[in-house]
Amino acid sequence: MNIEEIQRMKQRFRIIGNSPEMNRAIDVAMQVAPTDLTVLITGESGAGKDVFPRIIHENSLRKNKKFLAVNCGAIPEGTIDSELFGHIKGAFTNAINDRNGYFAEANGGTIFLDEVAELPLATQARLLRVLESGEYIRVGSSTVEKTDVRIVAATNVDLLKAIEQGRFREDLFYRLSTIPIKVPPLRERGADVQLLFRKFAADCAEKYHMPAVQLSEDAKQMLMTYHWPGNVRQLKNITEQISIMATQRVITAEMLQEYLPDRRTSTLPMLAGSQHKENSFENEREILYKVLFDLRRDITDLKAQVNSMSQNHKPVEQPVSIFTQDEGTTVNILSGSRKAAQVDDDIQDTEVYEEGTLSLDEVEKDLIKRALAKHGGKRRGAAADLNISERTLYRKIKEYNLE
Repeated sequence: MNIEEIQRMKQRFRIIGNSPEMNRAIDVAMQVAPTDLTVLITGESGAGKDVFPRIIHENSLRKNKKFLAVNCGAIPEGTIDSELFGHIKGAFTNAINDRNGYFAEANGGTIFLDEVAELPLATQARLLRVLESGEYIRVGSSTVEKTDVRIVAATNVDLLKAIEQGRFREDLFYRLSTIPIKVPPLRERGADVQLLFRKFAADCAEKYHMPAVQLSEDAKQMLMTYHWPGNVRQLKNITEQISIMATQRVITAEMLQEYLPDRRTSTLPMLAGSQHKENSFENEREILYKVLFDLRRDITDLKAQVNSMSQNHKPVEQPVSIFTQDEGTTVNILSGSRKAAQVDDDIQDTEVYEEGTLSLDEVEKDLIKRALAKHGGKRRGAAADLNISERTLYRKIKEYNLE
C-alpha cells in the first residue's frame, strides 16, 4: 500500500507520527481489513492499540454493522460468560429475563476483545469454539446458537509467557493470531514524540485559551531520550501538566525534568509502579514498607554490633519486628525499646518506636523529616535516600508543611 493511502488513514483516525514501525502497523491493518481473518494486536499499555480495531472495522465489508469494544479485564469473572454469550431466565439468581450477549448483539459485525489475556480459562474455551465454528451456548441453556462476527483482540501481555504459566490456552493463541499486528512503543518511534508533544500542547492551549508551550533544544533531546514506559498516554498527561502548571511557555530541560519520572531508571513515577527494576513498587504504601523493612535490617545489624560492645553497654532487649497489615491502612511496629549507643564514628543514636500503631502518614512524615535533616534540607539527596523523585518529595513536603 502506498504512503499516500497510509497518510490519508492517519488523518482520518487522528494518528500522529511518521515512524516506519507505525506506518507498517497501519499498512497491515488496512490490508487485512477486507478479509474476515482474526487479528491479534500486541503492544505496551498506552501505545495506541485501540485505534487499530477501528481501522480494521471501518475498512471492512462489515463497516455498516455493529462494532462492539469489550474490555475483558473490566468484567468480573463470575459474569464474563453471561456478558459475552448471554443467559436464559433462571440461569442464576439475578437472571430474571433472557439476555443476549455481545456475540449475539454484534452478529454480522466486529467484536474488539481488549485485554484478552484477562479472560478466565473456561471462557477461553468458549471463545475458541466461537472462533472455530461460530457456535456458542448461552449460560443456563443447552441450545447451540450461531453467530457471524469478526474478532479483533488486543493485549499488552506476553501471551507466550502466559501459555508457559498456564494462564492462556495455546490453541486459542494460534487462532487469535492469524494476523498479528505489533504497535511500537513510543521510545521506538523516533521524532514522533516531538510531533505528539506539539499536538497535545496545541490541543491543551486551544481548550484552555492559553499560548501553547514549546520546548527548547535541550528539552527536545530529553524528550527523545526518555524511556516513556507509559507511552503516548503518559506523554499526553505530562504535556497537559506542563501546559497548565508551567509559568513559562518555553520549557527547558531543567523544567521538563521536574515533570518526568526518575530519568535515572527511565520508569514510571515511583508511586505509579514500574516493571523494569528489581526495587520497584506498585504504590505509595510499598515505598514506605520498603523503607521500614530497610530500617528493620539496619536496627538488627545495630543490635549485633551493640551486643559485641563491652559489658558497660546494655544490649538491646529484642530485635525490632516490623510487619504490615495486608488490608489495613496502618503499620504496626512491635517489640520496641529505646536505645542509644556509640559504635565507632558511624553508629548514631537509634530510635525505636514504642509498641503501638502509627498511621502511614505519621511514619512517612517522620521518614521525610529525617531524610531532609540528614542532607541539610537538600531535596535531591533526601529523595535519593527515600527512593522517590524530587517532584514527589516536593509534593510531600507541601502536603506535610515541612518547608
